[in-house]
Amino acid sequence: MFEDTRYKIDMEEISVNNTAPSTELKYQIQLNELEASLLETKVKIDELTKENAQLKRENNQLKRMPLFVAVVVDILDNGEIYLRQQGNNQEYLTNATEELRPLLKPGAKVAVNNALSIVKVIGNIYDSRIRVMELEVSPDTSYAQIGGLVDVIKEVREAVEYPLTKPEIFKRIGVEPPKGILLYGPPGTGKTLIAKAVAHEAHATFIRMSGSELVHKFIGEGAGLVRELFMLARERAPAIVFIDEIDSVGSTRTNDGTSGSAEVQRTLMQLLAEMDGFDNRGDVRIMAATNRADMLDPALLRPGRFDRLIEIPLPDKTARLEILKIHSGRMHLASVDLEELAGMTDKATGAELEAICREAGMMAVRRDAVFVEMQDFIDAVHKVKNEIVTDNRMYT
Repeated sequence: MFEDTRYKIDMEEISVNNTAPSTELKYQIQLNELEASLLETKVKIDELTKENAQLKRENNQLKRMPLFVAVVVDILDNGEIYLRQQGNNQEYLTNATEELRPLLKPGAKVAVNNALSIVKVIGNIYDSRIRVMELEVSPDTSYAQIGGLVDVIKEVREAVEYPLTKPEIFKRIGVEPPKGILLYGPPGTGKTLIAKAVAHEAHATFIRMSGSELVHKFIGEGAGLVRELFMLARERAPAIVFIDEIDSVGSTRTNDGTSGSAEVQRTLMQLLAEMDGFDNRGDVRIMAATNRADMLDPALLRPGRFDRLIEIPLPDKTARLEILKIHSGRMHLASVDLEELAGMTDKATGAELEAICREAGMMAVRRDAVFVEMQDFIDAVHKVKNEIVTDNRMYT
């Protein structure tokens, strides 16, 4: 009897010992699930907190009163700021905080609130068309890539490059450098190429534009672009402003009574004012190019605006030989007499000589040749100059 009772007690202990591990494992699994759920809930709380903060910012932004843009006209002696609001041209006086005052200068754009207090300084904002004109990287054209214009390059360097790179010479001599130069001559003679080379050698910001880009439909738009163009040049100084085909905006003024002509004249007058105004342009050099100098307004050509009028002539035989050497320098030639080619290309421009070298190379490519031969150049001359040979007579 006692033996049976002891046997039952042992069996109960074994049963308890067998169920204890399974219960502990079950609780551990439940605890892990709760911890995972807690972590997931924290992640959701963080996401909702961020979303709530973003919505609050957007809500505050929508509730905030809009700011207006104004331009600083002047800073008075008593510390007051003379502003002109853009759009309605209203003028008023206001004050600025000590933090903003050092950042203010005439011409700067600022944001003002309904109380006409300056909230922040915006700086100058330019038309996107003006920003496209600025070359971020200086052109890689050098004087070595220009053939036959030694005297012209010398004059251009004296008028444009040296005032930017050697200003101390002009101060020592006591002479003011030329304000601007005009390059004129037939198309393709290298006017734009010279401007790029000067910008490269002077390590200056190069702002290139076409005169036609200043001609616009609406009243005052062209004049506004000219004004912003020179503002950008002053900020990026030292800078070179190159106006190509200036005859499209600088032609002689006439009174034909049309609104289009009047708008072109407004743009021209703004250009004249910027070139010869009371404001000092600083380290800003003006270059322009045209192949119709006879059409330009006399006010644009007088000294004080374009101080130097430099003619870019057609290259002579020696200059043509130099240009051919430059453009064929990287080509694999076989018995090509460049001097003979220079004699064959009378009255050819630099651009045409470059095209002749390119076409000769293309003819060699078409033949799958290894070298460019003399006949390729002769054929290229006929093709570029558009000559048709019939019965030993050539028609151009």
